[in-house]
Amino acid sequence: MSFTSALILLLLMIARASTFAQEVPAPALLTIDQAISLAVQHNRLIHSSALEILKLDDKLAATRTLRYPYFSWYTFGSQRITGLNFIFPAGSLGTNPPIPASDTAIHYAATPAALLMGRIDQPLSQQYRIGLNLRSIDMERQIAVQQERLQKQSVVDQVKRTYYDILQMQSSLESVEENIRLYREMDRVTEQYVLQQTALKSQSLEVKTRLAKAEYDALALRNPIQTQKEQLNSLMGRDLRTEFSVSPVPEAAGIEKDLEAARKLALEQRPEVTQARLRVQQAEYDRRVKKSEYIPDLSLSLSYVSPVGYGSLVPTNIASVGLLFQWEPFDWGKKKHELAEKGRAIEQAELAVHEAEDQVAIDVGSRFRKLEETHQLIVVSRLGQETARENLRVMSNRYRQDVSLYEDMLQAQASLAEADSQYQQALLNYWTARADFEKSLGMEP
Repeated sequence: MSFTSALILLLLMIARASTFAQEVPAPALLTIDQAISLAVQHNRLIHSSALEILKLDDKLAATRTLRYPYFSWYTFGSQRITGLNFIFPAGSLGTNPPIPASDTAIHYAATPAALLMGRIDQPLSQQYRIGLNLRSIDMERQIAVQQERLQKQSVVDQVKRTYYDILQMQSSLESVEENIRLYREMDRVTEQYVLQQTALKSQSLEVKTRLAKAEYDALALRNPIQTQKEQLNSLMGRDLRTEFSVSPVPEAAGIEKDLEAARKLALEQRPEVTQARLRVQQAEYDRRVKKSEYIPDLSLSLSYVSPVGYGSLVPTNIASVGLLFQWEPFDWGKKKHELAEKGRAIEQAELAVHEAEDQVAIDVGSRFRKLEETHQLIVVSRLGQETARENLRVMSNRYRQDVSLYEDMLQAQASLAEADSQYQQALLNYWTARADFEKSLGMEP
């Protein structure tokens, strides 16, 4: 048997033999569902979005307090720089007999003094404006809820993409590592034949070159796999160094058949559309708040004043209750222009709704067509895989009868390996496209 025939037989046996590696603890298996669940629970961006909702809850609670009485206390301490002079004309305090009997002047020297003032104001007419502000803030909170949904969907999409990227590169790495094992054995056997002068030195160098190239390809795949695993750990909110392995990608599922139904569902579920509609309502409330500023402020007010250091003739306790009326009748058209500004903001928000709906419809259509393409590619790849497998079976039978067909045998094996790789790539592309399509529908994670 010739060198080349013996070498091919050896390679075929290696390819069919099981390889036994040193047993090491396998990293924990991480499924796609587990990755999504961990990301939804621990992702920092999602947590930040949830905190924004809690901030608006606090803002709502703070605004509600404006409905209740407002307590204020003022203290003004000073050093009087002039004295106090009180003049009482004769008979000003009584006429029979006249009190005082003659004009009397009382002087208080400049001494330290203070004014103690307190007020309790209960808003009355302002209740309407406060209610509008509360509704506007509630709209803002609902927008934040939709933003949290959008953030969750974005993170879940990133998790799926990263997970499938790892699977894709890992599949390629496994193929390259198999080639490395074959090339190493080829290198060992070829060197022996070179020593026995049954093979050329150039053949040995060619095998070494292919081995070096395969080792470089493996390194070029391991590095980005590690980077993607760190990225996935970051998305799940855990230590970047946590080791894990990914589970094989499942077979393709069915696809949507009705594009219009998918678009209708997306318009109902997409956070971007809901946000745009809520912003219209918020803009309307903002305009009503601005319009309510035409209403005068009317409050029930209780005030208390206590002068200290102003002499015994000045009352030390002054209390009163009444209605406090505040109004700005002339503002040179300020409120009018601000109200017009709010009206234009409503128009902008309404335009944004139509734009968001169009963009969602376009996005769903694009993702829908991409999903159809990748699903059809799986069919093509599966047929190519079956064809390559049948060609290998036929070539194996022919090879048993004619060893000179080793090159055709190798080509058949390479074709099957390529067909298997293409099928895996098509399958991963399908699941990536499906993840994008589900995101375009606004589906909850």
